[in-house]
Amino acid sequence: MTKVLAIGQYTDNDSAALTAEFDAVALAGPDAIAALPEEQRAGFTALAYKGHPPLTGAHMDLLPALRVIANFGVGYDAIEVPAATARGIVVTNTPDVLNDDVADLAVAMLIAQARQMPRAENWLREGNWLHGKDLPLARKMSGRRVGILGMGRIGREIADRLAAFKCEIHYQSRSEKQTPAGWTYHADPVSLAQAVDDIVIAIVGGPETEGFVSAEVIAALGADGVIVNISRGSVIDEDALIQALEKGVIRGAALDVFRKEPDLDRRFLALENALLLPHVGSATVETRAEMGALQRRNLAAVLSGAAAVTPVNKV
Repeated sequence: MTKVLAIGQYTDNDSAALTAEFDAVALAGPDAIAALPEEQRAGFTALAYKGHPPLTGAHMDLLPALRVIANFGVGYDAIEVPAATARGIVVTNTPDVLNDDVADLAVAMLIAQARQMPRAENWLREGNWLHGKDLPLARKMSGRRVGILGMGRIGREIADRLAAFKCEIHYQSRSEKQTPAGWTYHADPVSLAQAVDDIVIAIVGGPETEGFVSAEVIAALGADGVIVNISRGSVIDEDALIQALEKGVIRGAALDVFRKEPDLDRRFLALENALLLPHVGSATVETRAEMGALQRRNLAAVLSGAAAVTPVNKV
C-alpha cells in the first residue's frame, strides 16, 4: 500500500515523478481526504502538498499515521504548522531554489512599473507610434531609495540586485543583519517607508504579518512611492492599498500576489497605476523542477528514517 498522498495541481512531470518514486495517491484538495476509506487514510505516512487552501489540524487528524508534510514552495502559511507540530508531524518547504527567480521578478516589476512597460507596449500595438502620437514620459528607476521589507534570503537577493542599479538600500527586518556598508536598518515599517522612495515586500505570510503593510505605512511612503509585493497578499491591507492607488496617495504598485487568489479584488483591474501578475514569482521551468525535486527529497528522507532536508518546525 502506498504511503504518500499528493494534494494539489502538479505538473505532468512532477505527477509522474511522485508516482514513479512513491506510487502517490493524488487528490485535488485537502477536503477530499475525508472521502477516502478509513483504512486507506490510516496507511498514509507522508503528504506532498501544493496549493493555497488551508491544510488544518482537522485534515491531519484524518491521517493518523502522518509523519511529514512536504510543501511545494517556500511559503507554508496555508499549512497549520502548530497543529502539525503538536501531532509530531514534520513540515518542510523548498527554500533557496526559487530565490533568484523571485528576486529577478521583483526587480523586473519595479522597472516595469517605473518605465510603464505594459502601457508602452499597448500604445505600440494600438498603432499610436505609427500615427505619431506622443507616449507620456515614464520615470527613472536607477538611483532611487528602495526599502526592502524583510531581509531574509529573498530580500537579500533583491537588495543585491538593486544595489547594482545604484539604489540606496534601506531595510526592515525582525533584527539587524550583516549588510554592506551604507545599507540602513529601520526598526519598524513606518520609519522605513518615510525614508525611501519605493518598498519591495519580501516578508513571510501568516498571522504574524497579517496587514503588516498598513494604511499608515502606505501613507508614509508618499505620493511618489511605489510598492512591489512578491511575498503574500495577506501582508498588505488591500483596502488601504486600493484607496491609496485610487486617490494618488502613492504613485503605483506592482503585485504578484493577492489576498484571494485567483479571485482577486476586482477593483485592482480598474487601476492604471497597478501592474498585476498572477503569482508567477517562481514560475520558470528550471525553478519549478528544482522545487519538485526538493519536495521529493524531503519525502524520501523522512520515509527512510532520516532527518528532513529543509524542515520548518521541530518535532
